[in-house]
Amino acid sequence: MRRKDRQMPKEWAINIADKCEWATLAMTAPDGYPYCVPLSIARMENFLYFHCAKSGKKIDCLKFNPNVCISCVGDTKRLDDEFSTLYESAIIFGKAEEVTNDDEKICALRAISLRHTPNNMSHFDEAIKRSLAITSVWKVSIDYIDGKSKHR
Repeated sequence: MRRKDRQMPKEWAINIADKCEWATLAMTAPDGYPYCVPLSIARMENFLYFHCAKSGKKIDCLKFNPNVCISCVGDTKRLDDEFSTLYESAIIFGKAEEVTNDDEKICALRAISLRHTPNNMSHFDEAIKRSLAITSVWKVSIDYIDGKSKHR
């Protein structure tokens, strides 16, 4: 990291991943170009989980090269009196792996749902019955995480 004065400890960076509204997953496409998409994530232990369709460009990229980078942005504030922004962020490097065990898939989907739609959990079991077979769940190992913050 170039600005060591803005580097934050691992535990702080994990907190940013846990609280960010959404994250961006960066991958390498089979044609060699970078490809990134926003995700709703949830962390369980040393893994970030997300769900998606069973096919598409994201799946093609993950199967081509499982090495990924995830960017998480916490709180931000544009400064009115400077050409700058206060921010907090975490960058995660790891390997993506499809979750094939139904119990782990359901656990991950529950964690994602609790995090992003907690008021709709009364419909969770019904949604799982309807869509588990057509939903893909992936996990990314947190091999390395870097936190950065700019505060006044």
